[in-house]
Amino acid sequence: MRADVRQVADGIYLVHGSNTNWVILTEGDALTLIDTGYPADRRQLLDSLAAVGGSPEAVAAVLITHAHNDHLGSAEHLRATYGTPVHLHEAEVPHARRDFLQQVTVGEVLRNAWRPGVLPWMVHALRSGGTEQHPVTAPEAFPVTDGPLDLPGRPVPVHTPGHTDGHTVFHLPHTGVVVSGDALVSGHATSRIQGPQLLPDMFHHERARAVASLEVIEELEADVLLPGHGPVHRGSVRQAAQRARERAV
Repeated sequence: MRADVRQVADGIYLVHGSNTNWVILTEGDALTLIDTGYPADRRQLLDSLAAVGGSPEAVAAVLITHAHNDHLGSAEHLRATYGTPVHLHEAEVPHARRDFLQQVTVGEVLRNAWRPGVLPWMVHALRSGGTEQHPVTAPEAFPVTDGPLDLPGRPVPVHTPGHTDGHTVFHLPHTGVVVSGDALVSGHATSRIQGPQLLPDMFHHERARAVASLEVIEELEADVLLPGHGPVHRGSVRQAAQRARERAV
């Protein structure tokens, strides 16, 4: 199955993998890749780079919103094979190395198996490498800055803890886009609702902090949301975060 590559703005692409999204930012011949999908999404990931006129060698850096297996899947492959640096928030660096794991367990999923969509999602996750471990050998923290990273697309990292300790969204202020990872999504296989929302509670390391981080997202000036799960959401990102916070109460 080929990845579904959608251009959402000049030089910005949202890619729908098997059950997780990633984002490609282009600037001339260079690329920034935000997240990498499940381990089993690697062929789709490489195809998506080609679809936007790029290649693995053209990726200046991989930025990871958080180190769950469905977002980290091919990061170490790109680092080890092509020398691509992998950047995360400093609190997420040890998570990417697998010094610890802040991820829903099989037991927690089974306790929620009665919920609609959970069992099919679990089967897909297992088949896609969701319980495999692909630690990044040498992850790097973002430079300490309040401004954009010196990478194609000039993304601005914004710390949004809760889903994991070092979860980060990326703001593209010049185009009004927020790449939100799992801090704010627009759908999920285990959710019965569509539109802006938090993931179900079992997925968050600290739900209260995840809810609080929605207030951080509310402060970002943007009208396009590129989530880790679900379709692109167009409209005020402030209102989207507010709606998700209301639903979380």
